[in-house]
Amino acid sequence: MGELRRGTPAFRRVSLALFAGGFATFAGLYVTQPLLPLFSQEFGVSPAVASLSLSVATGTLAVALLMAGSLSEALGRKPVMAGALFLSSLLGLAAALAPDFRVLLAVRVLQGLTLAGLPATAMAYLGEEVHPADLGAAMGLYISGTSIGGMAGRLITGGLAEAFSWREAVGAVAAVNLGLSLLFWRLLPPSAHFRPRPLRAGELVRSLALHLRDPGLRALYGLGFLLMGSFVTLYNYMVYELVAPPYGLSQGQVGSIFLFYLAGAFGSAWMGRLGDRIGRPRVLLVGISLLLLGAWITLGRHLAAKLGGLGLLTFGYFGAHATASGWVGERARTYRAQASALYLFFYYLGSSVAGTGGGTLWQRYGWPGVVGLVTAFMATALFLAGWLARLGQGSPAAAVARDGTAASAGGAAAAPGAGAGEIPASAQQD
Repeated sequence: MGELRRGTPAFRRVSLALFAGGFATFAGLYVTQPLLPLFSQEFGVSPAVASLSLSVATGTLAVALLMAGSLSEALGRKPVMAGALFLSSLLGLAAALAPDFRVLLAVRVLQGLTLAGLPATAMAYLGEEVHPADLGAAMGLYISGTSIGGMAGRLITGGLAEAFSWREAVGAVAAVNLGLSLLFWRLLPPSAHFRPRPLRAGELVRSLALHLRDPGLRALYGLGFLLMGSFVTLYNYMVYELVAPPYGLSQGQVGSIFLFYLAGAFGSAWMGRLGDRIGRPRVLLVGISLLLLGAWITLGRHLAAKLGGLGLLTFGYFGAHATASGWVGERARTYRAQASALYLFFYYLGSSVAGTGGGTLWQRYGWPGVVGLVTAFMATALFLAGWLARLGQGSPAAAVARDGTAASAGGAAAAPGAGAGEIPASAQQD
């Protein structure tokens, strides 16, 4: 059981360290999203190809999340997290110096792999070191760091790219992240309750297969793919939409659209409380419907329609994502860390696949093509949400736990983030 208590100097050090680590991780991951039109201009690539600067990072992150937790079981929590932060920051500096787009993509592939180290391990560290009564407060600060980092990284790059260039913008974020990595290493106490375990690939595979056999969890994983795929696609190509005539917004002005994430943070908290009152299925249907309605509103030609629709769909997305990811933890009665890791795998896979695939529709059909893709995704999501509501809460994982065949491991030796610290998928925002 963890012993760090709220109000103590050690607790404050842990909370600040994880806030800094979460900020650096998600600022580095999404640093290129506001810069896609600049990549198209400088490197002469299409919007779909430019979007690969984000998609390859989220794609490799998705795969690495399934394995990084196992690595921390053998090497230790703090070394894996600190190493991930330092390496990803150095790779961010390398990205700013990339001589051509191919080199930039290669660096972003490596950056995605390294970035997985912190989100796959942070919850396990907190669960082991912090007293259960104060765990929620520590996790809340970590989650806020991930959310603020994702938003701030986009805002900073948009503003700096307008004043200087995209290279200076990416380099500045990487330099800030390097400083935060040093702060993380200095502040975070070494693990006091961690016990190393050997890597057990077989157990990891068995735990993942267990969850994939549950039809309810498969539906939730599909929702993660569809929600994140739609959300990233809309923001990727809204950037192109707003810098082009008749809007002609500057790079800094376009970067400010990510302030709508504040509405998303409110939507996540509000719809989470609403779900406690009226049930997750209804709230999930509401969130998906709001995302879809917001996307349709952006078809309007006026700038107010574009921005109003973007705010509404952001609110709906965060609410739906928080509901679906929370449902994963409830449905998976054992190996919950692995269940959440699978949700995040499909979540970031959706970002990679749809985020780049949507570019082909943007090139061929313009903004209506993007909204058409999102409409198809959300129609499928509504079907899955309705089916989940009829399916109920029972799961094969729960039955296995009752039989005792999987309960002996309890997710402790497998990954990611196994043991006392499970990974609520809702903790990993964007």
